[in-house]
Amino acid sequence: MTEIKYPHVQKAKKYADDVVNGRIPSCKWIVLACKRFKTDLHRAKTKKFPYVLNNERAEANCTFIELLPHVKGKWAGTLLVLEPWQCFLFVNLFGWEHKSTKLRRFRRAFVLVPRKNGKTTIAAPVGIDMMTLEAEPGAEIYCGATSEDQANEVFRPAKAMVNKAKGLKEAYNLEVAATSIFREDGLSFFHRLIGKPGEGQSPYCAISDEYHEHKTSEQIDAMWTGMGARQQPLQFIITTAGTDISSPCKEMDDYCRKILDGVLEDERWFIMIYALEDDADWENFENWKKVNPNINVSVSEEFLHEKYQESLQRVSTQNINRCKHLNQWMNAGSAWMNMSLWNKCKDVSLSLNDFKGRDCFLGMDLASKIDIAALILLFPMEDDKWAVFGKYYLPEDTINLPENAQYQTWEHEGWLTKTPGARTDFFYIEEDLKQYSSDFNIQELAFDPRESTYLVNNIMEWGDFECVEIPQGPAHISEPMKELEAIIYDNKIRHNGDPVLSWMVSNTVRKEGRGGPVKYYYPTKDNNENKIDGVVALIMAISRAMTYEDMKIEVFRA
Repeated sequence: MTEIKYPHVQKAKKYADDVVNGRIPSCKWIVLACKRFKTDLHRAKTKKFPYVLNNERAEANCTFIELLPHVKGKWAGTLLVLEPWQCFLFVNLFGWEHKSTKLRRFRRAFVLVPRKNGKTTIAAPVGIDMMTLEAEPGAEIYCGATSEDQANEVFRPAKAMVNKAKGLKEAYNLEVAATSIFREDGLSFFHRLIGKPGEGQSPYCAISDEYHEHKTSEQIDAMWTGMGARQQPLQFIITTAGTDISSPCKEMDDYCRKILDGVLEDERWFIMIYALEDDADWENFENWKKVNPNINVSVSEEFLHEKYQESLQRVSTQNINRCKHLNQWMNAGSAWMNMSLWNKCKDVSLSLNDFKGRDCFLGMDLASKIDIAALILLFPMEDDKWAVFGKYYLPEDTINLPENAQYQTWEHEGWLTKTPGARTDFFYIEEDLKQYSSDFNIQELAFDPRESTYLVNNIMEWGDFECVEIPQGPAHISEPMKELEAIIYDNKIRHNGDPVLSWMVSNTVRKEGRGGPVKYYYPTKDNNENKIDGVVALIMAISRAMTYEDMKIEVFRA
């Protein structure tokens, strides 16, 4: 039998071919990643494209990784054997280089892969490889996380691999300590990193496991900034999806998907996203197989099918199972809204200016002066459809808190209005309302009486529309909440992609209560960080629209 030259590279190329040609059923994002790889192989033959796949370099790294042992489960003690998708990952990560400088092409990698698909088998070898085989003088390797337990998810297996790999410590003069691995002859080390990095670090490789758990991008940003002195560093981020769509991980996920989609161009990012598309049928078990690349290797089909059946039969488990086994960004609790249906209602061409002179219902939730205040504008459209726009207000001191990076982004992008100081200045809301009163035919303003008495009294002095107090008890909120749910499910509402409102919709949990024989619904949230003020304001606006005599709305009944 003829020996295959560069077997790992060939396996990676075959994986890409099989995915693109449909022989390996895959999600959209992996198909795009494989198409990108195949396109780059062709581009590498041109003078204009600056990168080339170095087969020898890729093969050497894959061969090295397969000399490391499994340290967990039924394979413990046996050597790693890279699956085709893992070969594809490592060949891309280590094989692509600049044609003239010979330096690594991909400086940042984002890998989104569901739970139980062998993330440890990927992350720990990356750190070991970067500290040893690459021979970078004084290589600093960090395994970053938000907690000691999470950091150990990668670091402990890395230590065990080094201790158990035959001849590895002797070949590279490695010493294993409680919280570090040292390379004695070159001042290189592999450390855990928990929380905020210190000054003076110069990472050669920074591994971040389960980035979705990070409240801010502080650790990731500090590691990336610290890599400035390195010629060919690698920031390697591997994670599952999470339950907070305002997180920096979700923002990074969105950015990477835009690269794969061709909306953005960034030749230095390597991306693999195993995630079910929003419009795909999660109730089809074949789709579960598409996004779990290690099925029947580290995760059994039987286990996945159990999770699938559990999700069908127990609504309370749907969100977390779809989040962790399909990599769909979902609320951890019993979420009220199917976000794929909400996203189908998006129309980025909508502009508030297009509705001047039109009838409008307003909903206002002021909550607390140190928290988000929300103002919702709801317009009836043709064909029983509705258009919704949101305005949100937050004090400067709250926006500037380090943990509120998403607020800072939204304020910069114009989705969030910043008011000076530590408390929301309702003057800004009143000025916007005066402008809206001039621009639109406001029918009613529905408001939550908490925190709003002074502002509403002011509005009633100059406004020519009625202000209606909406008590927040379930008896008053239930029907308009059901109605809102119905028009979203019927694709009868339009929004402009407002990320603040989308975040709040995803945060909303539906609770059930009873008033005698009547079942009531009302909105709530899992924790204080998951704001829902815009949804509450929208429900109040819907409640007034439902009473508008000229509007023919079929009230949704549970």
